[in-house]
Amino acid sequence: MLFAALAAFGLLYSTQALLPAIGADFGVGPTAASLTVSAATGALALAILPLSSLAESVGRVAVMRAGLLVACLFTFVAAAAPYFWMLLLSRGLVGVALAAVVAVAVAHLGDEVHPAELGTAIGVYVAGNTLGGISGRLIPGLVEESSSWRAAIGLLGVVALLAALAFTRLLPAARRTSTTSAGPRDHVGALRELVRDRDILRLCLLAFLLMGGFVACYNYLTFRLEAAPLGMSTTVTSLLFLAYLAGTVSSPLAGRLSDRFGRRRLALAGIVVSLAGLALTLPDHLASITAGLLVFTAGFFATHSVASSWVSSLAAGRRGQAAAMYLLAYYLGSSAFGALIGLAYQYDGWPAAAASIGTLFVLGGLTVLGIRPGRRA
Repeated sequence: MLFAALAAFGLLYSTQALLPAIGADFGVGPTAASLTVSAATGALALAILPLSSLAESVGRVAVMRAGLLVACLFTFVAAAAPYFWMLLLSRGLVGVALAAVVAVAVAHLGDEVHPAELGTAIGVYVAGNTLGGISGRLIPGLVEESSSWRAAIGLLGVVALLAALAFTRLLPAARRTSTTSAGPRDHVGALRELVRDRDILRLCLLAFLLMGGFVACYNYLTFRLEAAPLGMSTTVTSLLFLAYLAGTVSSPLAGRLSDRFGRRRLALAGIVVSLAGLALTLPDHLASITAGLLVFTAGFFATHSVASSWVSSLAAGRRGQAAAMYLLAYYLGSSAFGALIGLAYQYDGWPAAAASIGTLFVLGGLTVLGIRPGRRA
């Protein structure tokens, strides 16, 4: 599952470190260039529910394996796209294919892992997300400086394909499943039950707000670092994506602590940590920005890890559909705010973008406070 996360999240955000280069090549601005990220995350969001239902019917393992391989194929297509609209289309198809993985991964772990260790297991999976996020930004950023953004994406596709093959070879067959759904009516019925659960809806809103702010931070910080007065190169900028390592550490740690001290406390603590990190990115000093990005990333992934396991624990018997709902909100937030906060950046630079991101995280904290005490919190 770690290999799956490594491949999936490397491919999903493969253009993020390359946005200035892509914009220059096609003659588009920051907001339009960021659509190469939003196209993938938006298409993924729209495909999550259908593919989640498919996986519940035909088997999660088979769907995850096929999705990863198809995503690798369309990544190679994206690297060769001669027109901007073709790049966006291929990125959208990458997102659809990756929905086959992210829509069912948490539900699969929820059924395969003992409940007492679920927080830790999902924390390890989310740590794999961070490693994929690093590879998806670091590899292209380093390669583009000496070659081109096309070669950078192509190389990342090769790395992801190797990880996908390792996942296909190593993942054992499913031992059990808690799903009670079989046909379309059962899936719709399960979703209706989940929609009536206000606490699950609040966790979905939390994912929508926080993921939107997180992706926007990395999208527009790239432009800020390469512009005056910092004027950093793509290679140096891409190295800052190593901040994802903070999430690699905080995700499993938050999962273990939430199993012991409660999810509500850990989720709120993660949000407070992220806000503190965001404040550190405001000065035009590389050391402060780097420290702030590390703290911001650690807090975000801690909260995401906790919220993922929280949803799974509240939806025993409906884990596949619940995870799909959570991730639908998660990637809709990424797609929407990843582009919309670009308007704030274009209006007044990084301070306006950071203020917008901070507002989303504050609203996320209020959402956590609205979850009823005692619900496995």
